[in-house]
Amino acid sequence: MLPPHPSQVDSEAADDEARMEMYGGDDVREPPQLSPNKEAKQLEVSSPASPSPITWDGPHDPANPQNWSKLRKWLLTILCAGMTINVTFASSAPSSATSRIIEQFDISDEVSYLVTSVFLLGYVFGPFIFGPGSEMFGRKPVLVVGMTSYTLFILGQIFAPNVQTLLVTRFWSGFFAVAPLTIGGGLLADIWSAKGRGPATSVFAASVFLGPVLGPLIGGYVAESKLKWNWIFWVMFIFAGASTFLMIVLLPETYAPVLLLKKAKKMRKEAETPEIAMSIYAEHEKQDFSLGPLLHRTLYRPFQMLLLEPILVLVTIYLSIVYGVLYALFEALPVIFIERHGFTLSQNGLIFIGVGIGSTLGALTNFYFSLQYSKHIDHWKGFPPAEYRLYGAMVGGPALVIGAFWLGWTGEYSSIHWAVPAVATVVLGFAISLIFMSFLSYLIDTYLMYSASAFAANTTIRSLVAAAFPLFTVQMYTKLGINWASTLVGLIGLVMAPSPFLFYKYGARIRERSKFAPCIDLKIAKELEEEKKQRLEGSTKEQV
Repeated sequence: MLPPHPSQVDSEAADDEARMEMYGGDDVREPPQLSPNKEAKQLEVSSPASPSPITWDGPHDPANPQNWSKLRKWLLTILCAGMTINVTFASSAPSSATSRIIEQFDISDEVSYLVTSVFLLGYVFGPFIFGPGSEMFGRKPVLVVGMTSYTLFILGQIFAPNVQTLLVTRFWSGFFAVAPLTIGGGLLADIWSAKGRGPATSVFAASVFLGPVLGPLIGGYVAESKLKWNWIFWVMFIFAGASTFLMIVLLPETYAPVLLLKKAKKMRKEAETPEIAMSIYAEHEKQDFSLGPLLHRTLYRPFQMLLLEPILVLVTIYLSIVYGVLYALFEALPVIFIERHGFTLSQNGLIFIGVGIGSTLGALTNFYFSLQYSKHIDHWKGFPPAEYRLYGAMVGGPALVIGAFWLGWTGEYSSIHWAVPAVATVVLGFAISLIFMSFLSYLIDTYLMYSASAFAANTTIRSLVAAAFPLFTVQMYTKLGINWASTLVGLIGLVMAPSPFLFYKYGARIRERSKFAPCIDLKIAKELEEEKKQRLEGSTKEQV
């Protein structure tokens, strides 16, 4: 006879998966460890005597985004990735037109670097509006507002009469552009179960890198053409307008609480009596969206996690450095290939194809690791250890160090053929994308229904770091030399490279003491150990 403990674990696992599907990593409840009294009150309110909120019509309800066809899910994933490519493309595209912007507005080199930095600075503040906005109103309305505003602010950059206007509109454009980056992970969690989430996350994460890579590639040709300097912004505007139009036409609402609220309103209209109508409600209607609780969930909780969670702190530091390196390349590669090897702007833009190839190879490698991860899902009842997501970072960490040294010590000398450092950009793109995808998946599986708060903290810090990197990259590569500047990057990468290996070994122990990590896999592991022990005892008795 099995003890009651396994059924309790099964129930908890089912509840966590339901909360993950319902809120997409942004659970409105506080972790039980932080609010035992509040949890007790919620249990009292949800007693059998009170009416229950409406739910889906069974496990196969076609209205549930989790039950949509694979084709529809992949089309929405590609649409989400397309928006992400668009907004990240806008972050780097003007970097190729720097010389023409300097000439147009008669500004210094240092001021011109702000064109990229202030856009990324907008990324810092946007998540604190779009996160709670999607929680209150749903994914689509917030994306419509964000993408439309981002597109319109590009017009301000096109017609900017002075550099001040250009920088202000760049900031607000970045502020609204971060909407797909903030909401994209939640949207994928809305439609994909644990099995499909890994490959979909790989596609989404790859788009975060393809956008910045396309920026200098396309921008270089526009900047070298006979077109006016602001045509790079016209290209951004056309691309943004097309992406926004497709999103408005093709993207349905995917956020389960909002869909169930619409269902409740429809049922109330069709109810036979006012009494029946009054008893119908959706859980979303009972949530406290007043300013205090909303700020607590969306502003206080991410930084509370950043203070209390060592895993989140170390992952954020690592990803911030890696993200900074990505944006440093936009300033470093011209020093290597234009100044050392005499490339033109458009030829320098072509070098970014190497970063794109590397990012694609990284995404394919991560896709393979995701397939291996999926094999463990049934055994672990839907919750394999989060550490199984770290294989990509184990490969990417050393590759980042190799790529940095390779680029620096071959790019320093004009006597070495340009193709040698160009190939190093493939290694760097491969490393950056693998580290990112691996660690972002690790955060999702570690914090589950609280992963959106972890992402918010991570996005804020890494965007701040990325905004800072372009401001000193050229000076660093000029004064230290390409070889020693890249060596510094490589040494920082070398210090951080053991992180995934250490997390793989000690991550479970750290998560066990976490106040936010549900750690369902650890409870399942104990259950599986008990079952194994009972089988051994049973076989021993039979032999006796």
